Amino acid sequence: MLELLLCSMLTILPDYLYRRYAQGKRLGKEITLYSVWFELRWGIVTCLMLTIGLITVVFYNHPSTTNATAYFRTIPILPETNGRVAQVYIEGVSGPVKQGAPIFRLDSSKQEAAAETARRRIAETDAAMVVAQADLLAADGKIQEAKSAYQQAVDELATKQEIYRRNPGAVATRDIEKLQVAVQGRQGSIDAANAAKQQAEAQLSTLLPAQKASAEAELAQDEVDLSKTVIRAGVDGRVEQFTLRVGDIVNPLMRPAGVLIPAGAGRGSLQAGFGQVESQALAIGMVAEATCASKPWTVIPMVVTGVQDFIAAGQIRSGEQLIDAQQVTRPGTVLAFLEPLYEGGFDGITPGSSCIVNAYSSHHEEIIAPETGMVRRTVLHAVDAVGLVHAMILRIQTLLYPIQTLVFGGH
Repeated sequence: MLELLLCSMLTILPDYLYRRYAQGKRLGKEITLYSVWFELRWGIVTCLMLTIGLITVVFYNHPSTTNATAYFRTIPILPETNGRVAQVYIEGVSGPVKQGAPIFRLDSSKQEAAAETARRRIAETDAAMVVAQADLLAADGKIQEAKSAYQQAVDELATKQEIYRRNPGAVATRDIEKLQVAVQGRQGSIDAANAAKQQAEAQLSTLLPAQKASAEAELAQDEVDLSKTVIRAGVDGRVEQFTLRVGDIVNPLMRPAGVLIPAGAGRGSLQAGFGQVESQALAIGMVAEATCASKPWTVIPMVVTGVQDFIAAGQIRSGEQLIDAQQVTRPGTVLAFLEPLYEGGFDGITPGSSCIVNAYSSHHEEIIAPETGMVRRTVLHAVDAVGLVHAMILRIQTLLYPIQTLVFGGH
């Protein structure tokens, strides 16, 4: 409407003034409701064409959208394991939480029993190490005993052999053979005692420490499982829609127990979806303006900080059926990220609020470039100038939005 009024001032009004003062035709006389089309046909046609051209230039070079929202992320509150709720730390269905603060606790009797079993196994291994040290001392004693018996048998055999050498009839051959067998038996006892000592040393240095390390690892795993029974907040924020109560069964595959909204989420940026035809005009660094429903009668200066280089409507996922292009019934939008131009400019905007955004193209660098021709420079000046029309439209929308919503919308 504003473009039509502006164009009519340049087309219909001059045409009427020419008819009135040059041709002497007056309203209600020569120019009536039935003859206005014939009398002002040049101005009306020119006005329509100029209006369509102006709207095209304005909306292409200065994109506008009502699909703008201050998006914010939410974190589902879910445990890593199944269990029954034993304690709830949040009163009511919502409340603020700090990072690391507990939200609710599952029944941990099974995890506590497993951790206690691991502790008992560690204590059992420590006791086995003490026993192994005693066995090592006992093996040393048996080695010494076997060596003494071996030395005694060797000495007795040497004595019998010396007597037999001097007087063969004084010692029986059978006695010497028995002593030789006894010496070999005593050597076997020494070897067995050494083997027992090596076994005790192996248990003390290798087997039992490995068993203790395994028990400690099991204890650490059980303590991790025990800690997982207490669900804590990963970030500072606020818990909402928390309806979990003591005695409820919680399953990670079921719906979340609630949502955690991080502090500051959606309070510093705005996401706007512009039409695909305007994608060539959108660029990082463009100045923009926004007005949001949660803060009426306020225009917020903003700047485009990012433009998503793909359109979400074209995404596909692997499945059992091929994608048909006709299934995309609605064309997607080009997502742009905007931030307030001045510090604190986004204060008072509720996260998730619906907004209207205008972005304004600027061809200043191209206009001042020496290689830019006069005609193109004039056209670019005109393109930048018509952004004022868009800015006026946004301010009219800002003024009328609360009235439309509260009075005519019935809210």
